[in-house]
Amino acid sequence: MAEGFEPIWAVGLMTGTVLDGNIDVALLKTDGERIDAFGAYTLAPYPQSTRDLLEETLQQARAWNFEGDEPAIFVEAEEVLTRAQSEAVRALVESHGLTMADIGAVGFHGQTVLHRAPQEGRLGETRQLGDGALMHSILGCPVVYDFRSADMHAGGQGAPLSAAYHAALLRDVDTSGETAVLNLGGVANVTWWDGADRMIAFDTGPANAPINDFVKAHGLGDMDRDGALAASGTVDEARLAELLKHPYLTAPYPKSLDRFDFGASMADGLDASTGAATLTAFTASAVGKALDLLPLRPKRLLVCGGGRHNQTIMKMLGERAGVDAAPAETVGWRGDAIEAECFAFLAVRVLRDLPISFPTTTGAPEPLRGGKIAR
Repeated sequence: MAEGFEPIWAVGLMTGTVLDGNIDVALLKTDGERIDAFGAYTLAPYPQSTRDLLEETLQQARAWNFEGDEPAIFVEAEEVLTRAQSEAVRALVESHGLTMADIGAVGFHGQTVLHRAPQEGRLGETRQLGDGALMHSILGCPVVYDFRSADMHAGGQGAPLSAAYHAALLRDVDTSGETAVLNLGGVANVTWWDGADRMIAFDTGPANAPINDFVKAHGLGDMDRDGALAASGTVDEARLAELLKHPYLTAPYPKSLDRFDFGASMADGLDASTGAATLTAFTASAVGKALDLLPLRPKRLLVCGGGRHNQTIMKMLGERAGVDAAPAETVGWRGDAIEAECFAFLAVRVLRDLPISFPTTTGAPEPLRGGKIAR
């Protein structure tokens, strides 16, 4: 690897498994180790027709479950989302006063349609829809994609991949190990770094997915906005205590979850406000159990992802996880942009032939390179 690599502009893309209808797009200037500058960031909405297509694709993916031929809908969905995300990249770059010629790489995560963690004697499998070659042909710059497969083929969990970027963010904030990064997406994951060579990351449990699904099932919208429904209810402590016996919560890391591993069914039989309160308390309590597993229990969590807007989760992290939880913005980060920025950062690491997953993050056998490059 050549020394003296200059920071370059990269674009990162992320669409979560919650299907909120948005493409997260972020510009980042980086050498793949340090952050030089944060560029523009936007949420580019998919049209409803694309959202409907992706919903149907996710359903068919779950029915397929890695058995036999892939559903035909994958081909259609992959092209539609690749074209939509390519346009979103171009629009963001031009809005920032740059051209595609100024962009050194695009980190194209793609849409996860199915992720199955490895088990004893069986490698994990993952499928992200995203045609890197097509995006390259549209945009003309190097496109890095398929970030997770190499890790899983080597026996890793394929997730979380955000650790290297979270550590780069922590480098400028706190390297003592007393501050960790918590991402609250469909699933929750934590990154802990001691400022030297110990970096640990894993999925703590669910975050927004079961709550969103529960609220939808009750016809009360797409999510529990600001945690208002949960705040109006009382936690079913007996139910919560039972749920907290789940073996995942005390299992050693590395470990990862699929969006559907913990579902809204945890609140079956509870009314809307009690159910929302109980699911929210489960998310916070699971984070607390996760922090107990770390070499040093952090005193502070910097929270990114959509769940940081849920005031009830944030409050319950203090009450039930025993930790000070603050939104990422309190240290000058952009909490909605971090996942997309992460894939810009990882794209540059891939171009530089640097590892993107590690034994203590995904359980890879050694620090592993990953990703494919279309150029």
